[in-house]
Amino acid sequence: EVSEKLSKESPCYMCARMRRGSLYSKAQELGCNKLALGHHFDDVIETTMLNILMSGSFKTMMPKLKSDNFENMELIRPMFLIREDYIIRWRNYTGLNPLDCACEVAAKKTSGSRFMVKQLISEMKEYNDVVDINIFRAAENVHADAILGWKKDGSYHNFLDNYDI
Repeated sequence: EVSEKLSKESPCYMCARMRRGSLYSKAQELGCNKLALGHHFDDVIETTMLNILMSGSFKTMMPKLKSDNFENMELIRPMFLIREDYIIRWRNYTGLNPLDCACEVAAKKTSGSRFMVKQLISEMKEYNDVVDINIFRAAENVHADAILGWKKDGSYHNFLDNYDI
């Protein structure tokens, strides 16, 4: 609980929550039922590692999910499987540039947890060139009978629940 609380109090977490809330509100105001975000493959694996290393939980970014706070709204991530490098190359080829959100962390004016995890994955790729794919695949290859505990539908379960004590 402490690690989850700490991660939810980070400036990046709060900024993302506020930004998504604004986007959801505007989408509903416009009569939309889906909100598409630009998260890509590298965001997915970095988020998975951030959850493991910084909040002590195993969860990843889902490509599609229903909103808990905005009725009849879904969040989709259509670039979920596209590598960041491909997007950068396409951006450079077309001359399009993303909007600057004025965030110190996003502008790489300071480091942050995501920046450190990105560096860690890059360094690990020097020893295992498929480490990024393995991180992604880990979220698809969860062995439920080898997990100490899990949350489902708001309640916590422990491996000891299946044993008579």
